[in-house]
Amino acid sequence: MKKQQPRPGKPRRKYTFPIITERFLPHVFKLRKKLRWAAAALVLFGVIVGGTLLYLRMQALPAASISQTSQMLDLQGQIIDTFHSGENRRSVPLAEVSKYVVDATLAIEDRRFYEHNGFDIKGLARAVVVNVETLSAKQGASTLTQQLARNLYLTHEKTWQRKMKEAMYTVQLEMHYSKDEILGLYLNQIYYGHGAYGIEAAAQLYFNKKASELTLAESAMLAGIPKGPKYYSPFMDMKNAKDRQHVILRAMAKAGDITEAEADAAYQEMLTFQPLGSGEQAGFAPYFRDYIRYIAVDKLGINEQLLNEGGITIYTTLDPVAQQAAEDAVKQGLAGSEEQQAALISIDPRNGYIKAMVGGRDYKKNQFNRTLVETRQPGSSFKPILYLTALQSGFMTPVSRFKSEPTSFTYDEGRKVYEPRNYNEKYFNDFIDMRTAIASSDNIYAVNSIMTVGADRVIETARKLGITSPMNPVPSLALGTFPVSPMQMASAFSAIANGGVRVEPIAILRITDRSGKVLYEAERKEEQVVDPAYAYVMTSLMESVFEGGGTANRVSSLIKRPVAGKTGTTSTDAWLVGYTPELATAVWVGYDKDRKLTVAEAHRAAPIFARYTEQALAAVPPKIFPIPAGVVNVYIDPASGKLAAANCPSKRLESFVSGTEPVEVCGDPAAAGEGAAGADGADGASGEEAGKHSWWNDLKRWWKD
Repeated sequence: MKKQQPRPGKPRRKYTFPIITERFLPHVFKLRKKLRWAAAALVLFGVIVGGTLLYLRMQALPAASISQTSQMLDLQGQIIDTFHSGENRRSVPLAEVSKYVVDATLAIEDRRFYEHNGFDIKGLARAVVVNVETLSAKQGASTLTQQLARNLYLTHEKTWQRKMKEAMYTVQLEMHYSKDEILGLYLNQIYYGHGAYGIEAAAQLYFNKKASELTLAESAMLAGIPKGPKYYSPFMDMKNAKDRQHVILRAMAKAGDITEAEADAAYQEMLTFQPLGSGEQAGFAPYFRDYIRYIAVDKLGINEQLLNEGGITIYTTLDPVAQQAAEDAVKQGLAGSEEQQAALISIDPRNGYIKAMVGGRDYKKNQFNRTLVETRQPGSSFKPILYLTALQSGFMTPVSRFKSEPTSFTYDEGRKVYEPRNYNEKYFNDFIDMRTAIASSDNIYAVNSIMTVGADRVIETARKLGITSPMNPVPSLALGTFPVSPMQMASAFSAIANGGVRVEPIAILRITDRSGKVLYEAERKEEQVVDPAYAYVMTSLMESVFEGGGTANRVSSLIKRPVAGKTGTTSTDAWLVGYTPELATAVWVGYDKDRKLTVAEAHRAAPIFARYTEQALAAVPPKIFPIPAGVVNVYIDPASGKLAAANCPSKRLESFVSGTEPVEVCGDPAAAGEGAAGADGADGASGEEAGKHSWWNDLKRWWKD
């Protein structure tokens, strides 16, 4: 068979795989190599990112040095002062922040806060576009988390190192805290101007209210301040502040948080701002606030940095009603005087609570607290301590008699002579008893008394009552010649008011840290230092001060309740120390430079005491002093001190410790039983039986219209 020949024409081209390989294989190898490197790089990047995130997850955030304002509260739980070191800050839970504040802050600062993981990529892109178009840096893209990281842990320097740290801390914050926790931290950290850090401090500073009470208009106003506190503070530039408020309200409406109508109404609302430097805590009870700080730091050992920056809460005994009454009474009592000073301190004798304290007429001009200093002679206001000693000693009773006339007393084994004088040289020139001596403040009777019982015993009684100032056992002690502080005088009289039980005065009830842990809690310290029967008899005697014709009697019309007390006057000092069953109060008036008092100036203490007592107790029904067991009340003849029979020409109801009442009878002895029968215990009735009758007589005596 003949072999077929190929057909003539163009020769067939041969395509072989070797030709393809030779041309493209190097490129394939290079691509594969690049892909391997890219894959390796991607894996490495993923490992690095994952490792970094794992590392950041495991690492604790650095300690944030955030100071928090400490608070001082009164007895009703109201804030009377805050302590801070340049930063006024008080943290509150997010639940205690107005919803308007949250919505306003998110609307203007970070609309996608609950959507991103710390970095708002969309917001960053938008900011870049806007800034490129305007060739400026008008818009930023920092999220709330980034701002919080910067404020908590970093400075505001513009370096790449700081930005890297900010990013790292932002990631950690998102890892360690929920969105609500981050938002709460932010609102408690951000600066709102004028020393106010956090929304609670800002609400108090600008509107004198809590963050939970802020309205829509107020919230929008405050939300605009952090962007530029000096520029947008309503105290600095109201127009800028209102413009910023308008922007925020529109942003809230756009976000659907409020309607356009609500935004318009809020913008039109006239806000009432609290003037800078005012506020309740700025001027209320300033002397007491200083005293609390002194007690906390110097006595209780509270670290001053903790006080200023630790967010502690100090619960005090201050009664705002009593304190306001005290400040009003002092202000009114010193009206018309430019330089005369006053001090008032009031203690609840039942528990030792310091309810009110006024250390001077004007704290802004002079911060010297005159209630605490032992530089003033108490004068005759010290005499009740002397007479209480005399009663307890058994040497004297309310009807013990001495002649009121100029007298020379010798002491120190006859080597020294003391010649006291009565005020204005007024003497009875006859025998008087203890009640008359107290009501008239007779000095001769007082010195006779101290010579009878001994000055050492008087000092001993004073110490038991809480008076610690230096005293010497000399006759002039009877006239209050040794300086005592108003605080100590009020404390001493409070023990008498409390049936002889002295309760250590306290001003701080407890201190808690920012988490509520108790750092200090006061312990009640009390001691029976005077027999209750003697304390009551002394109280009954001091009631006469407001019944006789002395200085205190001139203000008795101002007092509508049972009250006991004693005036005291020296050439430079005037006092009234007295009490009701609820309050023991010491009032002093005088001059800081020992300037002598005029008669009118010396009479200012009693009206201050009277006005204060009535105003402080306006909501408290009048109460008589309770009569303890061991007290009898009998009618006596004031002229002789004997029991008053029915036919005795004059009678006076007098209280005695059972067994010390007189036994001799004035008038017809045969009528003694009849007279005694009407004398509420003259026949030796028990304290309980006598008390029943005396209660009614005291009530009739003291109940005034």
